[in-house]
Amino acid sequence: MAEEEKQPSGTAGKPIRCRAAVARKAGEPLVMEEVVVAPPSSHEVRIKIICTSLCYSDITFWKMKDPPGYFPRILGHEAYGVVESVGENVADLTEGDTVIPIFLPDCGECTDCRSKKSNLCTKLPFKVSPWTHRDETSRFTDLNGDTVYHFLYVSSFSEYTVVDIAHLTKVDPAIPPNRACLLSCGVSTGVGAAWRTANVEAGSSVAIFGLGAIGLAVAEGARLCGATRIIGVDVNPDKFEIGKKFGVTDFVNSKECGNKTVSQGWGKTVVLGVDKPGSQLNFSSFEVLHHGKTLSGSLFGGLKPKSDVPILLKRYMDKELRLDEFVTHEVRFEDINKAFDLLLGGKSLRCVIWMDNCLKFL
Repeated sequence: MAEEEKQPSGTAGKPIRCRAAVARKAGEPLVMEEVVVAPPSSHEVRIKIICTSLCYSDITFWKMKDPPGYFPRILGHEAYGVVESVGENVADLTEGDTVIPIFLPDCGECTDCRSKKSNLCTKLPFKVSPWTHRDETSRFTDLNGDTVYHFLYVSSFSEYTVVDIAHLTKVDPAIPPNRACLLSCGVSTGVGAAWRTANVEAGSSVAIFGLGAIGLAVAEGARLCGATRIIGVDVNPDKFEIGKKFGVTDFVNSKECGNKTVSQGWGKTVVLGVDKPGSQLNFSSFEVLHHGKTLSGSLFGGLKPKSDVPILLKRYMDKELRLDEFVTHEVRFEDINKAFDLLLGGKSLRCVIWMDNCLKFL
């Protein structure tokens, strides 16, 4: 990061007008418009977004007509940015620091955040809220003065956004922005599910149901943990060739299993991703009691954002963790709806969206 970007911005304490891609109605193309971003309040910073990537969670809530779907809203939660200004009670971040925002809070103060047994913060419990985390208000308004809602405490489809410090992880500015942003959500969730939640052991076998971006990240995590057999289960046979890049050794087309079940054997089952409101899981108690099967959820892959994500970034810089292969497309901010089309059409894993004032990174 250039030294001049470490200097105070001159906009500290003042509202900023900037461009944002606003979701006005469920399922309709985002609208590029000017919004007003308020200064950060206590325990918050305002960041300039350098680039952001599109995650399927954005798609899920973009389609959602009823709460927790809210409109108008600024979506986006996988990003890389630079701190523009800080509010009160911010000690660990300063203007010019490079950060990635993460939807899962890590206050570093509560019992759970200090424990190795959980990555869920009890001081700031996670929920799908349309507000900032501590005072449940918005830092966004449109030019008519009407409220624009937040998304997952990040809202990165804006040139500037305000984020609570519990949701920010400081990163080395030497790391490419279009790779660091991937660890804000999807890739971290998949890799972490294998590494932290499942605790995959060297020489073990892993089966992955669904070879989307998160499933492929699970494969990458299993590969890093030393799994010798990584079985990808999907209905699209083309996914096998893609999966090989991330360590998938075998492929099962679940449409062609005949009378065989694809869940034979004992083991640990980890559930991750985004569920639809009201979704249910059904399983046999006999299999749990008599076959020793276990079932666990994995929010953000069981990772602690402020301590585990830097480890993954270092492994990328050491050429151990594969991030490059996840980026299949890159577009300018004004073409953000093209990123939606690519993901909806099954043509991309991750599309990185660059803000215009940051094209020097292209």
